[in-house]
Amino acid sequence: MKRLPLILCATLLGAFMAKDALALDFKSVGASPAIMYDAPSEKGRRVYVAPRGMPVEVVLTYGEWSKVRDAAGTLSWISSKALTPKRMLVVSVANARIFSAADEGSPVVFTADKSVLLEMLESPSNGWVKVRHRDGQSGFVKAGEVWGD
Repeated sequence: MKRLPLILCATLLGAFMAKDALALDFKSVGASPAIMYDAPSEKGRRVYVAPRGMPVEVVLTYGEWSKVRDAAGTLSWISSKALTPKRMLVVSVANARIFSAADEGSPVVFTADKSVLLEMLESPSNGWVKVRHRDGQSGFVKAGEVWGD
């Protein structure tokens, strides 16, 4: 019985740590395209070239390298210097509608095809994300229709 408070504290601490471990860290490829590698070194095999602005989820940082996951779920390594904290999203559905407000009843401002990049202007709220297209149009898209948030 004397160990019960200790076990309870350890369990709660583990739950809080697990919650933090699940926090996602999204970044984007910077102003220039970047080479993605299969190992944290320029001596690794080149996997592909990531276009500028491509959103990635940082899974691990190792020295000057970051292991990232792209929208397709592919894991690869990129030089951490090639990443920017600017949040970009990629449309993951065939035809995403961007509304003037976070409401399907509001007017559609524009539509975006699959794989189009959008800048995230505000963090997701109630299932909606405020975004801007590179041509300047902005509005709200359903969070489930984009990746990188």
